[in-house]
Amino acid sequence: MAGKEKKGVRLDHISKIYTDPKTGKPFYAVNDVSLDIEPGSFVTLLGPSGCGKTTTLRMIAGFESPDAGEIYLGQEAINALTPNKRDTAMVFQSYALFPHYNVFDNVAYGLKLRKVPKAEIEKRVAAILELVELSGMESRMTNQLSGGQQQRVALARAMVVEPSVLLFDEPLSNLDAKLRVSMRTEIRRIQQTLGITAVYVTHDQAEAMAISDKIIIMNKGVVAQMGTSEEIYHHPNSEFVADFIGEVNFLSGDIIEAQGDSCTLSIAGHPVQVANPDGFPVGKQCKVVLRPEAGILGDSGALPCKVVLSCFMGAYQNYHVMVGDTLVKLADYCPVGRKVYRVGDTAYLSFREGCVHML
Repeated sequence: MAGKEKKGVRLDHISKIYTDPKTGKPFYAVNDVSLDIEPGSFVTLLGPSGCGKTTTLRMIAGFESPDAGEIYLGQEAINALTPNKRDTAMVFQSYALFPHYNVFDNVAYGLKLRKVPKAEIEKRVAAILELVELSGMESRMTNQLSGGQQQRVALARAMVVEPSVLLFDEPLSNLDAKLRVSMRTEIRRIQQTLGITAVYVTHDQAEAMAISDKIIIMNKGVVAQMGTSEEIYHHPNSEFVADFIGEVNFLSGDIIEAQGDSCTLSIAGHPVQVANPDGFPVGKQCKVVLRPEAGILGDSGALPCKVVLSCFMGAYQNYHVMVGDTLVKLADYCPVGRKVYRVGDTAYLSFREGCVHML
């Protein structure tokens, strides 16, 4: 892999139309999507079921053909190429291992198809098994392996052919929660070691945030937002994106005063000063995006509220408070030595400086 030129992926106004089996009417699974995925980057397509993320991945792989637009791998247009002629490899949700082959033969399969010399196959399989920490298991049958080990075999089989782009279709969804966390770290480590371009599909937001250079959030066949984990979490461009990534509260307010890059909002009849980097004008109705960790409860502050839930969660005190008739969820991290509010208490909610975002 080391000497190989890195390639990115470019989607140029890609659309895919299916027919709804119930109504018989056509609908866009993917609608006019354009993306530029940098060489060597790890990009995740994230979104709810039916948002178009898997269809997009399958079009890059060649298992589906776009009805409009062109897909490029590096500088090469690849629409007309069959999956086996594309410089890509796919890791499937089901692993798709051959049960009658041992680990070595599963991993070597793609190299044998490519007529790679036997000595070269042995060298490359040994190197990739060492990378996925399965050395010494070459002769094991795949049904003698744990789920995590089977996933590593599927990963090794995809990588041993040295594709320019590695495609992942929800590869961890069959593993238990703890194993998912360790495997996603492993996938990221291997991708960075090889410097390979990776396109990853998941509906798990924590997974996406943990491993991606960029996240592409999709909704109803279009790209809702593309950015780093931090950009999407702290600066979502819509309620949909804010709601999809992490826990969130929405508070409605009207701008009653604007000065420079800050403004005063009226929320539930109380004035609150917040940053206004987008320069929203006086009179605009806004939604304040408040993450649970961005609110502070105190004996004084901006917004009076009533505590309706107070629960110790170890790392944080979990609060639900009512601000007017809006329920707000808060997480007070490391609450040791601070006042703990109980159900029925009256308190005040303030915002951590620079931690709220307005839509």
